[in-house]
Amino acid sequence: MKRMILLVVAGFVLFFLAGFIFFFKFSTSPQFCKSCHIMEPYYKSWKASKHNKVPCVDCHYPPVGHRTLLWKKFQAMSQVVKYVTRTYSSRPFAEIDDSACLREGCHSKRLVEGKLTFGKGIKFDHRPHLTEPRRGRNLRCVSCHSQMVVGKHLEVTLDTCYLCHFKGMKGSRKIEPIGGCTSCHELPEKEFTLGNIKYKHKDFVIKHGVECQSCHLDVIQGEGDAPKERCYSCHNQPEKLEKYTDIPFIHENHITKRGVACFHCHTEMTHSVKTVARASKIDCAMCHIDMHTGQKEMYEGRGGEGVSEMPSPMSLAHVDCLACHVVEAHKGGEAGQYFMGMTFKASEAGCIKCHGEKYKGLVAEWKKELDASLKAVDAGLNGARNILSQVPPDAPNFSSLNSLYDGARYNYDFVRLSTGIHNIYYSAKLLEKASNDLKDFFKESKQAPPELPKASLLDGSFCTALCHAKLGVKIPEEVKYKGKEMPHSMHVEEVGTCASCHDIGRHKEMPLKSDLSICNTCHEKGI
Repeated sequence: MKRMILLVVAGFVLFFLAGFIFFFKFSTSPQFCKSCHIMEPYYKSWKASKHNKVPCVDCHYPPVGHRTLLWKKFQAMSQVVKYVTRTYSSRPFAEIDDSACLREGCHSKRLVEGKLTFGKGIKFDHRPHLTEPRRGRNLRCVSCHSQMVVGKHLEVTLDTCYLCHFKGMKGSRKIEPIGGCTSCHELPEKEFTLGNIKYKHKDFVIKHGVECQSCHLDVIQGEGDAPKERCYSCHNQPEKLEKYTDIPFIHENHITKRGVACFHCHTEMTHSVKTVARASKIDCAMCHIDMHTGQKEMYEGRGGEGVSEMPSPMSLAHVDCLACHVVEAHKGGEAGQYFMGMTFKASEAGCIKCHGEKYKGLVAEWKKELDASLKAVDAGLNGARNILSQVPPDAPNFSSLNSLYDGARYNYDFVRLSTGIHNIYYSAKLLEKASNDLKDFFKESKQAPPELPKASLLDGSFCTALCHAKLGVKIPEEVKYKGKEMPHSMHVEEVGTCASCHDIGRHKEMPLKSDLSICNTCHEKGI
Protein backbone atom coordinates (compact mmCIF):
# COMPACT_ATOMS: atom_id res chain seq x y z
CA MET A 1 0.00 0.00 0.00
CA LYS A 2 2.83 2.31 0.94
CA ARG A 3 4.48 1.63 -2.34
CA MET A 4 1.31 2.55 -4.23
CA ILE A 5 1.06 5.87 -2.36
CA LEU A 6 4.70 6.69 -3.08
CA LEU A 7 4.18 5.95 -6.77
CA VAL A 8 1.10 8.19 -6.89
CA VAL A 9 2.93 11.00 -5.09
CA ALA A 10 5.95 10.60 -7.35
CA GLY A 11 3.64 10.70 -10.35
CA PHE A 12 2.05 13.93 -9.17
CA VAL A 13 5.48 15.44 -8.52
CA LEU A 14 6.74 14.42 -11.95
CA PHE A 15 3.56 15.71 -13.57
CA PHE A 16 3.89 18.99 -11.71
CA LEU A 17 7.56 19.31 -12.61
CA ALA A 18 6.87 18.47 -16.24
CA GLY A 19 4.05 20.98 -16.31
CA PHE A 20 6.21 23.60 -14.65
CA ILE A 21 9.06 22.99 -17.11
CA PHE A 22 6.67 23.04 -20.05
CA PHE A 23 5.01 26.26 -18.86
CA PHE A 24 8.41 27.79 -18.08
CA LYS A 25 9.60 26.99 -21.60
CA PHE A 26 6.34 28.04 -23.24
CA SER A 27 6.23 31.30 -21.26
CA THR A 28 9.57 32.28 -22.78
CA SER A 29 8.36 31.78 -26.36
CA PRO A 30 7.11 34.56 -28.65
CA GLN A 31 3.82 32.65 -29.06
CA PHE A 32 3.14 33.06 -25.34
CA CYS A 33 3.89 36.81 -25.57
CA LYS A 34 1.26 37.36 -28.26
CA SER A 35 -1.41 35.50 -26.30
CA CYS A 36 -2.22 38.87 -24.70
CA HIS A 37 -4.00 40.96 -27.31
CA ILE A 38 -2.26 44.17 -26.18
CA MET A 39 1.03 42.59 -27.31
CA GLU A 40 -0.21 41.95 -30.84
CA PRO A 41 1.38 45.05 -32.48
CA TYR A 42 4.69 44.36 -30.73
CA TYR A 43 4.61 40.75 -31.89
CA LYS A 44 3.88 41.81 -35.48
CA SER A 45 6.73 44.31 -35.34
CA TRP A 46 9.10 41.60 -34.12
CA LYS A 47 7.83 39.13 -36.73
CA ALA A 48 8.48 41.56 -39.57
CA SER A 49 11.94 42.56 -38.34
CA LYS A 50 15.43 41.11 -38.78
CA HIS A 51 15.24 39.82 -35.20
CA ASN A 52 12.32 37.46 -35.91
CA LYS A 53 14.58 34.41 -35.31
CA VAL A 54 15.59 35.68 -31.86
CA PRO A 55 13.20 34.80 -29.00
CA CYS A 56 11.84 37.81 -27.11
CA VAL A 57 13.47 36.75 -23.84
CA ASP A 58 16.95 36.76 -25.38
CA CYS A 59 16.69 40.54 -25.53
CA HIS A 60 14.32 41.34 -22.68
CA TYR A 61 16.14 39.11 -20.16
CA PRO A 62 19.72 40.38 -19.73
CA PRO A 63 22.37 37.62 -19.38
CA VAL A 64 23.53 38.63 -15.91
CA GLY A 65 22.66 35.64 -13.70
CA HIS A 66 19.86 33.47 -12.35
CA ARG A 67 18.71 35.97 -9.76
CA THR A 68 18.00 38.54 -12.46
CA LEU A 69 16.31 35.85 -14.56
CA LEU A 70 14.01 34.89 -11.70
CA TRP A 71 13.22 38.55 -11.05
CA LYS A 72 12.37 39.12 -14.70
CA LYS A 73 10.19 36.02 -14.69
CA PHE A 74 8.40 37.31 -11.60
CA GLN A 75 7.80 40.64 -13.33
CA ALA A 76 6.49 38.88 -16.44
CA MET A 77 4.16 36.63 -14.42
CA SER A 78 2.84 39.66 -12.55
CA GLN A 79 1.95 41.13 -15.93
CA VAL A 80 0.08 37.93 -16.77
CA VAL A 81 -1.85 38.21 -13.50
CA LYS A 82 -2.68 41.83 -14.30
CA TYR A 83 -3.87 40.78 -17.74
CA VAL A 84 -6.12 38.04 -16.34
CA THR A 85 -7.53 40.37 -13.67
CA ARG A 86 -7.93 43.23 -16.17
CA THR A 87 -5.72 45.58 -14.15
CA TYR A 88 -3.03 45.95 -16.82
CA SER A 89 -1.94 49.13 -18.57
CA SER A 90 -2.66 49.51 -22.28
CA ARG A 91 0.84 50.95 -22.74
CA PRO A 92 3.26 48.19 -21.74
CA PHE A 93 6.88 49.19 -21.43
CA ALA A 94 9.84 46.82 -21.39
CA GLU A 95 13.48 47.73 -21.00
CA ILE A 96 16.34 46.15 -22.90
CA ASP A 97 19.76 46.19 -21.29
CA ASP A 98 22.85 46.80 -23.42
CA SER A 99 24.31 43.51 -22.16
CA ALA A 100 21.49 41.68 -23.97
CA CYS A 101 22.54 43.23 -27.28
CA LEU A 102 26.28 42.83 -26.72
CA ARG A 103 26.12 39.23 -25.45
CA GLU A 104 28.17 36.46 -27.02
CA GLY A 105 26.61 35.22 -30.25
CA CYS A 106 24.74 38.46 -30.96
CA HIS A 107 26.54 41.79 -31.30
CA SER A 108 29.49 41.17 -28.98
CA LYS A 109 31.98 42.50 -31.54
CA ARG A 110 29.95 45.54 -32.55
CA LEU A 111 32.15 48.01 -30.67
CA VAL A 112 35.36 46.84 -32.34
CA GLU A 113 34.03 46.39 -35.87
CA GLY A 114 34.64 50.05 -36.73
CA LYS A 115 32.61 52.13 -39.14
CA LEU A 116 29.74 50.67 -41.11
CA THR A 117 27.46 51.99 -43.81
CA PHE A 118 23.67 51.79 -43.75
CA GLY A 119 20.74 53.32 -45.56
CA LYS A 120 21.74 55.56 -48.45
CA GLY A 121 25.47 55.60 -47.81
CA ILE A 122 25.31 56.88 -44.22
CA LYS A 123 28.51 56.26 -42.24
CA PHE A 124 28.25 55.21 -38.61
CA ASP A 125 30.54 54.07 -35.81
CA HIS A 126 29.09 52.44 -32.68
CA ARG A 127 32.16 52.97 -30.51
CA PRO A 128 31.97 56.76 -29.91
CA HIS A 129 28.21 56.60 -29.47
CA LEU A 130 28.29 53.94 -26.76
CA THR A 131 31.61 54.60 -25.05
CA GLU A 132 31.66 58.42 -24.95
CA PRO A 133 29.00 60.86 -23.66
CA ARG A 134 26.89 62.35 -26.43
CA ARG A 135 25.44 65.79 -25.66
CA GLY A 136 26.54 65.13 -22.10
CA ARG A 137 24.56 61.87 -21.77
CA ASN A 138 25.54 58.22 -21.96
CA LEU A 139 23.56 56.56 -24.73
CA ARG A 140 22.23 53.03 -24.78
CA CYS A 141 21.58 50.67 -27.67
CA VAL A 142 17.86 51.47 -27.57
CA SER A 143 18.60 55.21 -27.72
CA CYS A 144 18.99 54.74 -31.47
CA HIS A 145 17.42 51.31 -32.01
CA SER A 146 13.77 51.91 -31.25
CA GLN A 147 11.85 49.32 -29.27
CA MET A 148 8.67 49.77 -31.25
CA VAL A 149 8.51 50.73 -34.91
CA VAL A 150 6.32 48.49 -37.05
CA GLY A 151 8.52 46.49 -39.39
CA LYS A 152 11.72 47.73 -37.73
CA HIS A 153 11.68 46.21 -34.27
CA LEU A 154 14.92 47.25 -32.53
CA GLU A 155 16.27 48.80 -35.71
CA VAL A 156 17.54 52.32 -36.22
CA THR A 157 14.96 55.10 -36.36
CA LEU A 158 16.47 58.02 -38.24
CA ASP A 159 14.26 60.40 -36.27
CA THR A 160 16.63 59.87 -33.34
CA CYS A 161 19.70 60.57 -35.48
CA TYR A 162 18.20 63.80 -36.80
CA LEU A 163 17.12 64.94 -33.37
CA CYS A 164 20.54 64.42 -31.81
CA HIS A 165 22.62 65.80 -34.67
CA PHE A 166 20.41 68.74 -35.68
CA LYS A 167 18.49 70.03 -32.65
CA GLY A 168 19.66 73.54 -31.84
CA MET A 169 22.19 73.42 -34.66
CA LYS A 170 20.06 75.12 -37.30
CA GLY A 171 20.34 78.88 -37.64
CA SER A 172 18.95 81.25 -40.21
CA ARG A 173 22.35 81.55 -41.83
CA LYS A 174 24.24 78.34 -41.10
CA ILE A 175 23.72 74.70 -40.26
CA GLU A 176 26.31 73.16 -37.97
CA PRO A 177 25.24 69.56 -37.30
CA ILE A 178 27.18 67.61 -34.68
CA GLY A 179 30.12 66.00 -36.46
CA GLY A 180 29.51 68.00 -39.64
CA CYS A 181 27.91 66.83 -42.87
CA THR A 182 30.82 64.67 -44.01
CA SER A 183 30.89 62.63 -40.80
CA CYS A 184 27.78 60.87 -42.12
CA HIS A 185 27.91 61.52 -45.87
CA GLU A 186 30.73 60.68 -48.24
CA LEU A 187 31.29 63.30 -50.92
CA PRO A 188 29.90 61.96 -54.22
CA GLU A 189 32.61 60.91 -56.64
CA LYS A 190 30.53 61.30 -59.79
CA GLU A 191 30.14 64.52 -61.70
CA PHE A 192 26.68 66.00 -61.78
CA THR A 193 25.08 68.49 -64.11
CA LEU A 194 23.05 71.57 -63.26
CA GLY A 195 21.82 73.38 -66.31
CA ASN A 196 24.57 72.82 -68.86
CA ILE A 197 27.49 72.91 -66.42
CA LYS A 198 29.19 69.92 -64.81
CA TYR A 199 30.30 69.97 -61.19
CA LYS A 200 32.33 67.85 -58.79
CA HIS A 201 31.63 68.00 -55.07
CA LYS A 202 35.29 67.60 -54.10
CA ASP A 203 36.32 70.61 -56.17
CA PHE A 204 34.04 72.86 -54.15
CA VAL A 205 34.10 71.28 -50.68
CA ILE A 206 37.77 70.27 -50.43
CA LYS A 207 39.61 72.64 -52.76
CA HIS A 208 37.58 75.80 -52.16
CA GLY A 209 36.06 75.10 -48.73
CA VAL A 210 32.50 75.77 -49.85
CA GLU A 211 30.01 74.76 -47.15
CA CYS A 212 27.31 72.25 -48.01
CA GLN A 213 24.47 74.62 -47.03
CA SER A 214 25.61 77.10 -49.67
CA CYS A 215 23.95 74.86 -52.25
CA HIS A 216 21.74 72.54 -50.23
CA LEU A 217 18.95 74.63 -48.75
CA ASP A 218 16.17 73.77 -46.34
CA VAL A 219 17.64 70.34 -45.58
CA ILE A 220 16.36 70.30 -41.99
CA GLN A 221 12.70 70.62 -41.11
CA GLY A 222 11.26 70.81 -37.61
CA GLU A 223 12.62 72.08 -34.31
CA GLY A 224 12.60 68.89 -32.19
CA ASP A 225 10.94 70.59 -29.23
CA ALA A 226 9.66 68.55 -26.29
CA PRO A 227 6.18 69.97 -25.47
CA LYS A 228 5.10 69.45 -21.89
CA GLU A 229 1.82 67.89 -23.08
CA ARG A 230 3.74 64.77 -24.07
CA CYS A 231 4.71 64.18 -20.43
CA TYR A 232 1.05 63.51 -19.61
CA SER A 233 0.98 60.39 -21.78
CA CYS A 234 3.14 58.67 -19.12
CA HIS A 235 3.01 60.84 -15.99
CA ASN A 236 0.30 62.51 -13.97
CA GLN A 237 2.12 63.04 -10.67
CA PRO A 238 2.67 66.78 -9.98
CA GLU A 239 6.07 66.14 -8.37
CA LYS A 240 7.30 64.45 -11.57
CA LEU A 241 5.80 67.06 -13.89
CA GLU A 242 7.61 69.78 -11.95
CA LYS A 243 10.89 68.27 -13.19
CA TYR A 244 10.02 69.28 -16.78
CA THR A 245 12.57 72.11 -16.84
CA ASP A 246 15.38 70.06 -15.26
CA ILE A 247 16.87 68.89 -18.56
CA PRO A 248 19.89 66.96 -17.14
CA PHE A 249 17.59 65.05 -14.77
CA ILE A 250 15.07 64.30 -17.54
CA HIS A 251 17.74 63.00 -19.92
CA GLU A 252 19.55 60.98 -17.25
CA ASN A 253 16.38 59.17 -16.17
CA HIS A 254 14.75 58.76 -19.56
CA ILE A 255 17.75 58.02 -21.79
CA THR A 256 20.53 56.56 -19.65
CA LYS A 257 18.48 54.78 -16.99
CA ARG A 258 15.20 53.91 -18.72
CA GLY A 259 16.11 53.74 -22.40
CA VAL A 260 13.10 55.79 -23.55
CA ALA A 261 13.24 56.59 -27.26
CA CYS A 262 13.83 60.30 -27.93
CA PHE A 263 10.86 60.74 -30.24
CA HIS A 264 8.45 59.76 -27.47
CA CYS A 265 9.11 63.21 -25.98
CA HIS A 266 10.42 65.32 -28.88
CA THR A 267 8.60 66.48 -31.99
CA GLU A 268 9.81 65.17 -35.30
CA MET A 269 12.77 66.54 -37.22
CA THR A 270 13.32 65.46 -40.81
CA HIS A 271 16.32 65.69 -43.10
CA SER A 272 16.43 65.54 -46.87
CA VAL A 273 19.00 66.79 -49.36
CA LYS A 274 17.75 69.51 -51.68
CA THR A 275 19.70 71.56 -54.17
CA VAL A 276 19.18 75.19 -55.08
CA ALA A 277 17.67 74.16 -58.39
CA ARG A 278 15.01 72.04 -56.66
CA ALA A 279 14.36 74.25 -53.64
CA SER A 280 10.71 75.24 -53.44
CA LYS A 281 11.45 78.66 -51.91
CA ILE A 282 14.26 80.96 -50.87
CA ASP A 283 14.07 82.09 -47.26
CA CYS A 284 15.00 85.79 -47.03
CA ALA A 285 15.85 85.36 -43.34
CA MET A 286 18.90 83.30 -44.34
CA CYS A 287 20.55 86.56 -45.43
CA HIS A 288 18.46 89.28 -43.78
CA ILE A 289 18.90 88.31 -40.13
CA ASP A 290 17.17 90.07 -37.21
CA MET A 291 15.86 92.89 -39.36
CA HIS A 292 14.13 95.80 -37.56
CA THR A 293 14.98 94.48 -34.08
CA GLY A 294 16.07 97.93 -32.93
CA GLN A 295 12.99 99.66 -34.35
CA LYS A 296 10.72 97.14 -32.67
CA GLU A 297 12.41 97.58 -29.28
CA MET A 298 12.31 101.36 -29.65
CA TYR A 299 8.61 101.29 -30.45
CA GLU A 300 7.95 99.03 -27.46
CA GLY A 301 10.10 101.24 -25.23
CA ARG A 302 12.62 98.68 -24.04
CA GLY A 303 16.27 97.77 -24.50
CA GLY A 304 17.96 100.98 -23.28
CA GLU A 305 20.54 101.10 -20.48
CA GLY A 306 19.63 102.75 -17.20
CA VAL A 307 16.20 103.89 -18.39
CA SER A 308 12.87 102.39 -17.36
CA GLU A 309 10.67 100.88 -20.04
CA MET A 310 8.49 103.44 -21.77
CA PRO A 311 6.28 102.02 -24.55
CA SER A 312 5.12 104.45 -27.18
CA PRO A 313 1.48 105.53 -26.70
CA MET A 314 0.78 103.97 -30.09
CA SER A 315 2.42 100.72 -29.00
CA LEU A 316 0.21 100.67 -25.89
CA ALA A 317 -2.77 101.15 -28.20
CA HIS A 318 -1.56 98.18 -30.32
CA VAL A 319 -1.13 100.32 -33.44
CA ASP A 320 0.59 98.22 -36.09
CA CYS A 321 3.47 99.36 -38.31
CA LEU A 322 1.21 99.66 -41.35
CA ALA A 323 -0.71 102.52 -39.70
CA CYS A 324 2.29 104.85 -40.25
CA HIS A 325 4.05 103.11 -43.14
CA VAL A 326 1.51 104.02 -45.77
CA VAL A 327 3.53 105.29 -48.73
CA GLU A 328 4.46 102.80 -51.44
CA ALA A 329 8.15 102.87 -52.24
CA HIS A 330 9.90 101.01 -55.05
CA LYS A 331 12.62 101.69 -57.58
CA GLY A 332 12.48 101.77 -61.33
CA GLY A 333 8.76 102.30 -61.87
CA GLU A 334 6.55 99.33 -62.69
CA ALA A 335 9.48 97.20 -63.84
CA GLY A 336 11.28 97.87 -60.55
CA GLN A 337 8.21 96.90 -58.59
CA TYR A 338 7.94 93.63 -60.48
CA PHE A 339 11.60 92.63 -60.18
CA MET A 340 12.62 94.26 -56.90
CA GLY A 341 9.41 94.13 -54.93
CA MET A 342 7.87 96.95 -52.95
CA THR A 343 8.07 98.33 -49.45
CA PHE A 344 6.14 100.98 -47.52
CA LYS A 345 7.66 104.10 -45.97
CA ALA A 346 6.39 106.07 -43.02
CA SER A 347 4.66 109.35 -43.74
CA GLU A 348 2.96 112.07 -41.72
CA ALA A 349 -0.10 111.18 -43.79
CA GLY A 350 -0.53 108.38 -41.25
CA CYS A 351 -0.50 110.92 -38.40
CA ILE A 352 -2.97 113.23 -40.10
CA LYS A 353 -5.27 110.34 -40.95
CA CYS A 354 -5.71 109.55 -37.23
CA HIS A 355 -5.05 112.86 -35.45
CA GLY A 356 -6.17 115.51 -37.94
CA GLU A 357 -4.61 118.40 -39.86
CA LYS A 358 -3.20 120.02 -36.72
CA TYR A 359 -0.48 117.34 -36.74
CA LYS A 360 0.75 118.42 -40.15
CA GLY A 361 4.47 119.18 -40.00
CA LEU A 362 4.83 117.72 -36.50
CA VAL A 363 6.96 114.74 -37.55
CA ALA A 364 9.38 117.05 -39.37
CA GLU A 365 9.80 119.04 -36.14
CA TRP A 366 10.43 115.83 -34.20
CA LYS A 367 13.14 114.79 -36.65
CA LYS A 368 14.75 118.23 -36.42
CA GLU A 369 14.86 118.16 -32.61
CA LEU A 370 16.06 114.56 -32.58
CA ASP A 371 18.90 115.31 -35.00
CA ALA A 372 19.99 118.33 -32.92
CA SER A 373 20.07 116.25 -29.72
CA LEU A 374 22.01 113.43 -31.42
CA LYS A 375 24.60 115.91 -32.65
CA ALA A 376 25.00 117.35 -29.16
CA VAL A 377 25.53 113.90 -27.61
CA ASP A 378 27.87 112.93 -30.44
CA ALA A 379 30.06 115.96 -29.68
CA GLY A 380 30.17 114.92 -26.02
CA LEU A 381 31.07 111.36 -26.96
CA ASN A 382 33.96 112.56 -29.15
CA GLY A 383 35.33 114.63 -26.28
CA ALA A 384 34.98 111.74 -23.83
CA ARG A 385 36.63 109.30 -26.23
CA ASN A 386 39.67 111.59 -26.59
CA ILE A 387 40.02 111.82 -22.82
CA LEU A 388 39.52 108.07 -22.31
CA SER A 389 42.22 107.27 -24.87
CA GLN A 390 44.74 109.07 -22.64
CA VAL A 391 43.79 107.24 -19.40
CA PRO A 392 45.92 104.12 -18.73
CA PRO A 393 43.86 100.90 -18.42
CA ASP A 394 45.33 100.29 -14.96
CA ALA A 395 44.32 103.73 -13.69
CA PRO A 396 41.95 103.62 -10.66
CA ASN A 397 39.18 105.49 -12.49
CA PHE A 398 39.55 103.80 -15.89
CA SER A 399 36.86 101.18 -15.29
CA SER A 400 34.34 103.77 -14.05
CA LEU A 401 35.06 106.17 -16.93
CA ASN A 402 34.87 103.37 -19.48
CA SER A 403 31.50 102.24 -18.06
CA LEU A 404 30.06 105.77 -18.26
CA TYR A 405 31.31 106.17 -21.82
CA ASP A 406 29.97 102.76 -22.93
CA GLY A 407 26.55 103.46 -21.38
CA ALA A 408 26.28 106.82 -23.13
CA ARG A 409 27.50 105.33 -26.40
CA TYR A 410 25.01 102.45 -26.24
CA ASN A 411 21.96 104.67 -25.70
CA TYR A 412 23.17 107.10 -28.37
CA ASP A 413 23.61 104.28 -30.91
CA PHE A 414 20.26 102.79 -29.93
CA VAL A 415 18.43 106.04 -30.74
CA ARG A 416 20.50 106.78 -33.86
CA LEU A 417 20.32 103.34 -35.46
CA SER A 418 16.82 102.34 -34.36
CA THR A 419 15.15 105.44 -35.80
CA GLY A 420 14.29 107.23 -32.55
CA ILE A 421 11.23 108.78 -34.16
CA HIS A 422 9.45 105.45 -33.51
CA ASN A 423 9.22 106.50 -29.86
CA ILE A 424 10.23 110.14 -29.44
CA TYR A 425 9.50 110.13 -25.69
CA TYR A 426 11.72 107.12 -25.03
CA SER A 427 14.40 108.60 -27.30
CA ALA A 428 14.33 111.79 -25.21
CA LYS A 429 14.91 109.81 -22.00
CA LEU A 430 17.68 107.73 -23.58
CA LEU A 431 19.54 110.79 -24.87
CA GLU A 432 19.01 112.58 -21.56
CA LYS A 433 20.57 109.56 -19.79
CA ALA A 434 23.46 109.58 -22.29
CA SER A 435 23.98 113.29 -21.67
CA ASN A 436 23.97 112.81 -17.87
CA ASP A 437 26.45 109.92 -18.16
CA LEU A 438 28.76 112.21 -20.14
CA LYS A 439 28.42 114.96 -17.52
CA ASP A 440 29.42 112.43 -14.84
CA PHE A 441 32.28 111.31 -17.09
CA PHE A 442 33.76 114.80 -17.40
CA LYS A 443 33.24 115.46 -13.70
CA GLU A 444 35.05 112.25 -12.68
CA SER A 445 37.82 112.76 -15.23
CA LYS A 446 38.28 116.33 -13.89
CA GLN A 447 38.40 117.57 -17.46
CA ALA A 448 36.39 120.44 -18.86
CA PRO A 449 33.53 119.25 -21.08
CA PRO A 450 33.45 120.50 -24.67
CA GLU A 451 31.08 123.29 -25.60
CA LEU A 452 27.93 121.46 -26.66
CA PRO A 453 25.10 122.87 -28.76
CA LYS A 454 21.77 123.28 -27.00
CA ALA A 455 19.12 120.64 -27.65
CA SER A 456 15.56 120.48 -26.36
CA LEU A 457 15.62 116.71 -25.71
CA LEU A 458 18.60 117.20 -23.38
CA ASP A 459 17.68 120.32 -21.43
CA GLY A 460 14.11 119.24 -20.58
CA SER A 461 12.27 121.66 -22.86
CA PHE A 462 11.06 118.89 -25.17
CA CYS A 463 7.36 119.28 -24.27
CA THR A 464 7.21 122.68 -25.93
CA ALA A 465 9.57 121.75 -28.74
CA LEU A 466 7.88 118.47 -29.65
CA CYS A 467 4.19 119.16 -29.30
CA HIS A 468 2.91 122.13 -27.32
CA ALA A 469 4.16 124.95 -29.52
CA LYS A 470 3.05 123.24 -32.73
CA LEU A 471 -0.36 122.23 -31.40
CA GLY A 472 -1.03 125.58 -29.73
CA VAL A 473 -1.24 124.23 -26.17
CA LYS A 474 -1.93 127.14 -23.78
CA ILE A 475 -0.21 127.26 -20.39
CA PRO A 476 -2.78 127.70 -17.59
CA GLU A 477 -2.25 130.57 -15.13
CA GLU A 478 -2.99 128.42 -12.10
CA VAL A 479 -3.44 124.70 -11.39
CA LYS A 480 -4.54 122.68 -8.37
CA TYR A 481 -2.22 120.04 -7.00
CA LYS A 482 -2.64 118.10 -3.77
CA GLY A 483 -5.40 120.52 -2.75
CA LYS A 484 -3.17 123.58 -3.17
CA GLU A 485 -3.42 126.39 -5.70
CA MET A 486 -0.20 126.68 -7.67
CA PRO A 487 0.79 129.56 -9.97
CA HIS A 488 1.59 127.46 -13.04
CA SER A 489 2.64 130.15 -15.52
CA MET A 490 4.98 131.73 -12.94
CA HIS A 491 6.73 128.35 -12.46
CA VAL A 492 7.11 127.97 -16.23
CA GLU A 493 8.75 131.39 -16.48
CA GLU A 494 11.04 131.00 -13.45
CA VAL A 495 11.81 127.26 -13.35
CA GLY A 496 12.20 126.99 -17.08
CA THR A 497 11.28 123.53 -18.35
CA CYS A 498 8.28 121.25 -17.99
CA ALA A 499 10.55 118.31 -17.17
CA SER A 500 11.60 119.99 -13.91
CA CYS A 501 8.25 118.95 -12.45
CA HIS A 502 6.59 116.65 -14.95
CA ASP A 503 7.55 113.17 -16.13
CA ILE A 504 7.54 112.67 -19.88
CA GLY A 505 6.68 109.04 -19.35
CA ARG A 506 3.33 109.92 -17.79
CA HIS A 507 1.75 112.73 -19.77
CA LYS A 508 0.58 115.69 -17.64
CA GLU A 509 1.48 113.88 -14.41
CA MET A 510 4.01 114.77 -11.75
CA PRO A 511 6.72 112.14 -11.22
CA LEU A 512 5.72 111.72 -7.55
CA LYS A 513 2.71 109.84 -6.21
CA SER A 514 1.83 110.82 -2.65
CA ASP A 515 4.15 113.57 -1.44
CA LEU A 516 5.43 117.01 -2.38
CA SER A 517 9.14 116.19 -2.21
CA ILE A 518 9.70 117.47 -5.74
CA CYS A 519 8.53 120.89 -4.61
CA ASN A 520 10.94 120.83 -1.68
CA THR A 521 13.88 120.67 -4.08
CA CYS A 522 13.24 124.36 -4.73
CA HIS A 523 11.27 125.42 -1.67
CA GLU A 524 13.70 124.82 1.19
CA LYS A 525 11.10 125.23 3.96
CA GLY A 526 8.52 123.09 2.15
CA ILE A 527 5.02 124.09 1.14
